[in-house]
Amino acid sequence: MSIFTLYNNLNTFLILGALLFGIGIYGIITRRTLIGMLIASELLLAGASINFMAFNRFTAPDPVVGQIFTLFIMAIAAAEAAIGLSIVIAVYSHFKSIDAEDTVQLKG
Repeated sequence: MSIFTLYNNLNTFLILGALLFGIGIYGIITRRTLIGMLIASELLLAGASINFMAFNRFTAPDPVVGQIFTLFIMAIAAAEAAIGLSIVIAVYSHFKSIDAEDTVQLKG
């Protein structure tokens, strides 16, 4: 079996996307720090993007649709990273920690 056989197979991309999505879910559930949760959510969005691009390449009659969805996911990921990092910095300046359990004291 050559590398080109794996490259031209939808199941390879779906397994890779599901693996990244699963690692992202596991990271969000198990991480205690806000930075770890932010990185895990980026992995989750990367897994979803790979699935959109795989379905775009192998099943879509119009190849632009999956690419547009992936661009939207990338834009959402960039906005989420910027907003998430600003929240983490604000939490750190107030609590001197980025542990998610320390934010229980927040009110509002």
